[in-house]
Amino acid sequence: MQTCTRCFAQSPDSALLCVSCQSDLRDFSSTSIALKKFKENDRIQYIRISVGNDACPVCHAQQGTYPKDQVPVLPHTGCSHAEGCRCFYEPFLEQLYP
Repeated sequence: MQTCTRCFAQSPDSALLCVSCQSDLRDFSSTSIALKKFKENDRIQYIRISVGNDACPVCHAQQGTYPKDQVPVLPHTGCSHAEGCRCFYEPFLEQLYP
């Protein structure tokens, strides 16, 4: 399930628009907002895709750490979990020292 950051409604992973307010989920889902913020942060060099223990094989195959310009978009196409994609983004922070 995708969560809309404008109205907080949940929509299926396959939806492009929020089922409630019709916002474009490619821009306004909680995962797309998180990814944008991580990419804009200079301290973040890598982004990890973490998955739940009950994730489907497609999601388990995508688990890993990626350079922030190569991170796959969530939800994964082909996810077969009954409750939708179980993946989420985690930042790898690069500590900057003067």
